[in-house]
Amino acid sequence: MSLSSHIEELRKKHQSLSNAVEDAMKHPAFDDQEVARLKKQKLQLKQEITRLTAH
Repeated sequence: MSLSSHIEELRKKHQSLSNAVEDAMKHPAFDDQEVARLKKQKLQLKQEITRLTAH
């Protein structure tokens, strides 16, 4: 897998997590811990994308 395709996959996963967080927050019975876990994963992906594109 090339670096650019790897970065693209990370971006897709990041967007998917963004959608999941948004959907979870639309429902009144969303689980705060689950949303926090999703946000943490999203941040980790963003940091990885930034690290890979900075070089």
